[in-house]
Amino acid sequence: MPEGHTLFRLAAALNAVFAGRPVEVTSPQGRFSNSAATVDGQVVDLAESAGKHLFVRFESGPIIHVHLGLIGVFTIGDGDPPEPVGAVRLRIVSAAAYADLRGATTCELIDEDKMTTILGSLGPDPLRLDADPDKAFARIHTSKKAIGALLMDQTVLSGVGNVYRAESLFRARLHPLTPGAKVSRRRWDAIWADLVDLMEYGVQTGRIDTVRPEHEPEVMGRAARVDDHGGEVYVYRRGGQPCHVCSSVVRTRVLEGRNLFWCPVCQRRR
Repeated sequence: MPEGHTLFRLAAALNAVFAGRPVEVTSPQGRFSNSAATVDGQVVDLAESAGKHLFVRFESGPIIHVHLGLIGVFTIGDGDPPEPVGAVRLRIVSAAAYADLRGATTCELIDEDKMTTILGSLGPDPLRLDADPDKAFARIHTSKKAIGALLMDQTVLSGVGNVYRAESLFRARLHPLTPGAKVSRRRWDAIWADLVDLMEYGVQTGRIDTVRPEHEPEVMGRAARVDDHGGEVYVYRRGGQPCHVCSSVVRTRVLEGRNLFWCPVCQRRR
């Protein structure tokens, strides 16, 4: 599932080609046809993300709400759109560009009240200027659940997925099974600040890179990571491999249906 930086980049890309312009909105697949007709020909006001949710606002008032889920993709192309390939749920076309949505969990037309409700159900997003980390800590420091589970709970913290979860906890030297109530305010502030930096870097580069300069492949004399997710990481999807810092074997287990990764020495459970 795409993490928050991917949705933030997508919103920026949609703004670059559609904001302030009238667009043609259709649903080649047919599942979004009635809603598409409502905004067809209208001017796009703004696209924005919150966590893993995407919103495309129209000046006339309606808002397209998208959640990509596990397999959803929203591709943007230049020029005239080709004939639709596959199940294109939503197509947005302007004079010089087009965007096709496929495989999304959610694609719906909503109003301002519904968007406010959705935003209110989410934890703070490290990429949003209106994010309040105190809101997340209020949930974390009273919870007996593992911090590794809490960071993936979108009602606690939004936009953080499995990669940022694993890597931010490693960088904080915090065991993922530590109860939230055992995480100090100082430790939480450091994790939040680190997530802001890591995710902003992800927005800039389109990759998730989390290793510090002294642990880069060329510095350590090791092979660069080869993975579909891209970027250099400490523990994510490195179960059974040596830790870049202490050489201990990175461990993995399933926590609430998602694979968890950590170093048993750098993230010793206390």
